[in-house]
Amino acid sequence: MAETSRAQARATQPVTKDGAAPAELRDAVRWYAGMVLARRFEDEAERAFRRGKIGGYLHVYTGQEAVAAGWLAELRSDDIFFTAYRDHAHALLRGSPPGAVMAELFGKATGLAKGKGGSMHLFDVSRGFYGGYGIVGGHIPLATGAAYALRYSGTDRVCLCFLGDGAMNSGAFHEPANMAGLWGRDGLCPIVYIVENNQYGMGTSVSRASAVADLASRFAAYAIDHERADGMDFLAVRALARRAIERVRSTGRPHAVEMLTYRFAGHGAADLFQPYRPKDEVSQARGRDPILILERQLRKAALLSDADVARIHEEAERAIAEAVRFAEESPEPPATDLDADIHA
Repeated sequence: MAETSRAQARATQPVTKDGAAPAELRDAVRWYAGMVLARRFEDEAERAFRRGKIGGYLHVYTGQEAVAAGWLAELRSDDIFFTAYRDHAHALLRGSPPGAVMAELFGKATGLAKGKGGSMHLFDVSRGFYGGYGIVGGHIPLATGAAYALRYSGTDRVCLCFLGDGAMNSGAFHEPANMAGLWGRDGLCPIVYIVENNQYGMGTSVSRASAVADLASRFAAYAIDHERADGMDFLAVRALARRAIERVRSTGRPHAVEMLTYRFAGHGAADLFQPYRPKDEVSQARGRDPILILERQLRKAALLSDADVARIHEEAERAIAEAVRFAEESPEPPATDLDADIHA
């Protein structure tokens, strides 16, 4: 079905009070399960880090699941996306096997990047996932160039670029944003920049690090249409993503969205005490847990029962236990692979 036909079909569907068509609400059960799986994965990854199973460093996505889920729910199978180092949930929600993701964190040969990338450098090209980057802002130029290449080659594919609020202060943001604005004049840059504003760059709040705290407004300097939105409500995120992606696909012009979200965990696995933010702030944020918000919406629509919730959580528990077992039992990369896939 053509994209325009899909949009017309959606427009004729009855809509609930939450603004979601019934078919999309039914599909949201699948994404709810994916968010539960991602949350459980992150919990276990933190435990594995403290057990000494994960080398390098670890950044978890706990609390931000609705952003990745909402946008990836509207991405076509042939579209592509880039993200920063808080990337486990993006891979899982796109369909990467939990075992392969966990094995990568464990540095095993069966991992997504053959054990050579680790937590910050997940990669699954077969599913359109082009990383996972450890350098703050380093992936923004790559995503922008990839978007240009998609349209230059004559396709209607699009690129999503997830970036953190801290990346907005880097030169690696401003230079490609300018290029995107220029290419967009000719319809040659079908990219959506998704700023995951989780309120803190490491231990520094946005208000203390950015002279302009309305991060979306910065895109105006480069003639890129932009908006701010709640990033904790999956259904709202998905509705916004549908509109933005369809617009970018049809025009070839870049678009930017600042998603206001919150990370419940520390910046990284070693950020245990989090002295930079009050405990009641975290408690208040947990009152808008994206998984619980979607669960309430699905219960209200009679699409999720106590038994369904229990089953979904049990399935996630089993899947993650199996992922850990797979990672534990997988072999280390052989020493002969040290310089494999190195091109310069």
